[in-house]
Amino acid sequence: MDVQARQNMKGESLLAEVSLDWRGRTCKPDKHGGMKAAAFVLGLQALEIMAIAAVGNNLITYVFNEMHFPLSKSANIVTNFIGTVFLLSLLGGFLSDSYLGSFWTILIFGFVELSGFILLSVQANLPQLRPPPCSMTSEGERCSEAKGFKATIFFIALYLVALGSGCLKPNMISHGADQFRKDDPDQSKKLSTYFNAAYFSFCVGELIALTVIIWVQTQSGMAVGFGVSAATMVMGLTSLICGIFYYRNKPPKGSIFTPIARVLVAAITKRKQVCPSNTELPRRSINNARDHILILGLEISSNATNLIHTEKFRFLDKACIRIQDGSNRTESPWKLCTMAQVEQVKIILSVIPIFACTIIFNTVLAQLQTFSVQQGSSMDTRLTEAFHIPPASLQSIPYLILIILVPIYEMVFVPLARKITSRDSGISPLQRIGIGLFTVTFSMVSAALVENKRRELAVGSSKQLSIFWIAPQFLIFGLSEMFTAVGLIEFFYKQSTLAGMQSFLTAMTYCSYSFGFFLSSLLVSLVNKVTSGPYGSGWLSDNNLNMDRLDLFYWLLAALSILNFFNYLYWSRWYSYKPSLAPGPQNETYGEEEFHSFSSSKLVEPKDILL
Repeated sequence: MDVQARQNMKGESLLAEVSLDWRGRTCKPDKHGGMKAAAFVLGLQALEIMAIAAVGNNLITYVFNEMHFPLSKSANIVTNFIGTVFLLSLLGGFLSDSYLGSFWTILIFGFVELSGFILLSVQANLPQLRPPPCSMTSEGERCSEAKGFKATIFFIALYLVALGSGCLKPNMISHGADQFRKDDPDQSKKLSTYFNAAYFSFCVGELIALTVIIWVQTQSGMAVGFGVSAATMVMGLTSLICGIFYYRNKPPKGSIFTPIARVLVAAITKRKQVCPSNTELPRRSINNARDHILILGLEISSNATNLIHTEKFRFLDKACIRIQDGSNRTESPWKLCTMAQVEQVKIILSVIPIFACTIIFNTVLAQLQTFSVQQGSSMDTRLTEAFHIPPASLQSIPYLILIILVPIYEMVFVPLARKITSRDSGISPLQRIGIGLFTVTFSMVSAALVENKRRELAVGSSKQLSIFWIAPQFLIFGLSEMFTAVGLIEFFYKQSTLAGMQSFLTAMTYCSYSFGFFLSSLLVSLVNKVTSGPYGSGWLSDNNLNMDRLDLFYWLLAALSILNFFNYLYWSRWYSYKPSLAPGPQNETYGEEEFHSFSSSKLVEPKDILL
């Protein structure tokens, strides 16, 4: 077993990382881990996103034109599917941290996703599994919607893809990040570089999906397109398996929810106890040889070395108060918890507001994958007389730009910012998220202005606006996603060091996508209901965008985005970063000096520690 212990200046052990190779043996620093091992994971990430993006970003076309669901229902099917993908990431994170480990979780659910792609391809190839051909945009035709067995096969295939992809996503990120040892200053500095590389591979996968594969779908049909996605997934799994001899694997630690439940139960049980007013934890290292130390009535575990006690959610501190009744009776772990367990629960509760602030951001993303695709279908798609641009391929524009910008960000901006802020990552994850949440507002402003112009031309003069007019909304969103998406992943991963919940907390990033897409479905239905009246239909209730008011819906999202940004400013100032290890060159700390949180931490003198 590879146990790597970080040492402080006095030689005390500060942190232990346990990593195994594929056979459960000791990892060798010169053979296992590092960017070489992470490269195989990056290969899988690029190929997996390539496979599912080609399906998800053009799915509304297949659902609307081939399965004959109404436009608003088709949009909700797509957003519910993508929302489920990201919601299931919580399941993947839980299984990885608790039972399977990240590698085996990726491998198992990778094959589940592959089976979904194959079943989609089979259905698209067999006419008897689809409704009869029909044009949904022709006013005189009434197309039969897919129902019964046909709809069942479609949804089974679709949600096999959702289950597989959802469980893969957080584990690909965390498994790649696990290849970098936190005790090594050089590798720790490369962790932020890895997150940028992961987003770069994501952009490459998206770009190829939105150009090459979607072009194949447009020219050869969705049957061939689904088959290409299946083949791409096979290549991704091959990339993962090829790196098996080089991975550093963190073993699962049992159910991650049991300690959380114990803290909540113990705190409720002792709700009438009075917390000491000066509950303090030492910043200095506590020797790992000690099993338990009592500090002013609070019990902490030896593995919670160098914890900084936080003042938020102080009612949870009651879970680690030992009842002094004169007896030496040992209390149940459901009644007495360690300070480390309490601080882990505080971590999870503290990140929830930050997580919630990114939901509106992903609601905007949902529009770019649904209504914006249909918006492009109503525009002039000609590049030349002989070549027409598939509307879904417009989503490749931001990724094409970002393939250029992400390396510039890493090689130019980060070194400059590092000199100013002394942070390995240049700017903090919270700052990065905030920049993205602010800029995404302008994506919806651009979308609303263009849609208003498109609709006026189409209704007033029957002219079509060029499809390139909707490129800015995709470009602006891509820039904002470079900040928010990467910042959020880095933020959650760095909060999970003490909790041992890397995959699960990383999954919360994708859960934000899920809630964003579900909120999109709710908004569409709610807006239609509110704006419908006895003399007219709702903003989004017609299958013809010229009859709808998509521009007003975009303005609504722009307003929600700017309000969400100001909400985020409040919570980012409130937020207190995780209890962390003492500052060091290999351990970047984030402090109160930046976000003025209400948390506090003080040093405890040796005389205050009762052994």
